[in-house]
Amino acid sequence: MTTTTQEFQNYVERNLDALAERPEQEALVHGERRLTAGELRDLVYRMARALQARGIGRGRTVTLLSGNVPEVIAARYAANLLGCQVNHLYNKLSADAQAAIVLDVETHALIVDPRYAERAAELTAQAKVEHVLVLGPTAEGEDLLALAAQQSAQPFPSPARPEDVCSIRHTGGTTGHPKGICATFEQLVGFRRQLTEIQRETHRQLVCTTLAHAAGHLADFTLSQGGTVVLLDDFEPGEVLAAIERERITGLFLLPPLLYQLLDHPDLAARDTSSLQNLVYGGCQASPARLADAVRRLGPVLFQFYGQNEAGGISALAAEDHDPDRPDRLRSAGQVLPGVELAIRDESGRDLPVGELGEICVRSGSVMLGYWKQPELTAEVLRDGWLRTGDLGRLDEDGYLTVVDRLKDMIIVVGGHVYTTELEDVLNSHPQVQQSAVFGVPDADRMEQVHAVVVPVPGGHVDEQQLRELVRGERGAMYEPARITFVGELPLTDVGKPDKKLLRRNAEAAQA
Repeated sequence: MTTTTQEFQNYVERNLDALAERPEQEALVHGERRLTAGELRDLVYRMARALQARGIGRGRTVTLLSGNVPEVIAARYAANLLGCQVNHLYNKLSADAQAAIVLDVETHALIVDPRYAERAAELTAQAKVEHVLVLGPTAEGEDLLALAAQQSAQPFPSPARPEDVCSIRHTGGTTGHPKGICATFEQLVGFRRQLTEIQRETHRQLVCTTLAHAAGHLADFTLSQGGTVVLLDDFEPGEVLAAIERERITGLFLLPPLLYQLLDHPDLAARDTSSLQNLVYGGCQASPARLADAVRRLGPVLFQFYGQNEAGGISALAAEDHDPDRPDRLRSAGQVLPGVELAIRDESGRDLPVGELGEICVRSGSVMLGYWKQPELTAEVLRDGWLRTGDLGRLDEDGYLTVVDRLKDMIIVVGGHVYTTELEDVLNSHPQVQQSAVFGVPDADRMEQVHAVVVPVPGGHVDEQQLRELVRGERGAMYEPARITFVGELPLTDVGKPDKKLLRRNAEAAQA
């Protein structure tokens, strides 16, 4: 049932109320800086009034260009408190791609981390924005912190309505028309409720990936539960391990490639990670072999969360299901979350029985409103409240969901289909392989050929022939890659996923 406007309280108001209950407690840590809950709460209200004084309010778009600093959390809260829709740019996108997004979402105000002032100048040269507000003094733009300091910290209610757009998140694609995923304030409350139902209580959350992605949700959840968020500027495994020990971190989010880097770092054995209670991972497929290794070395702290920006949360694999002796279970994405309806469907939309492979379709209160200004694309994936995720998967008799591949990543070869994650699992099972990425590359006849890029373990010795024999033995000749390339590390996207688009472009250029 839809919540009435009078009863509705958005996530910012709930978090501000939680901060008010413990004003002297540490809320945000960034380097040597430590902000109390009271200081963060006051900053949000002061920022909101400063934005309001410039005509920035309900229905306007505020775009954030920032690293992981306390002020960007306050700025997002302030904008959402006013009923603005917030778009947080990924920092590693090109200036052209960022400018296209700034224009697409009709940005009214650009809020900038001073460290990104030069990039902001590049963006605004291509995309005119009415207000450029900086989180500190710079040569260009108004100092939002100085403006906020002149305002009152007196609380006020939010004018945001449940059906208003709260956030516009863009997919990782950098070409063509940007694909903005719209979520309402009500949907975000539903997603927060999902986290409350499945997340272990976290008192000290470490953020070492961009706040524009999943780490931002977990930071919000931690603050809502009366915890502390420790911010690192970026992921560096040695720094992460040092921060876990120094700050007695209890919660952490990593994408699988970053988890592997943590496991492979020489400091892991020497650092005290005993405070860690909850290591959430997700965002892309994980190797069962590497997960088993993680459980053995870190203990029963792993928790997989499977979801999409379009869908919210879909399923979870709890810590007790991370059994190193059950690779089939580690390969799964766990059980469907409470409040989520899930169906496996064929191309015609027919529901498939247990065990059969098809597209994962979901319906829940966390499913997106639609794509920003793209009704035709929205209609393709959203029908009668059901979202077509574009992921291929199957449910087993115990209700565990296995995600086999993205539909667009599945490689059609002579004799059938190659599912990239299945081939990556086989390659990663070799003791001398640290990580791999599999993708299709069209040949001169426009037929897709299977390419694999492999990262050996440090000092490891594995050759192409060994891996080909392993693949043939485990999956058959159809899965054998046309080409295997060895590299020192995989390129990652801004959120930490293997950048298969870049790998594919490099492979195409190499064979041109």
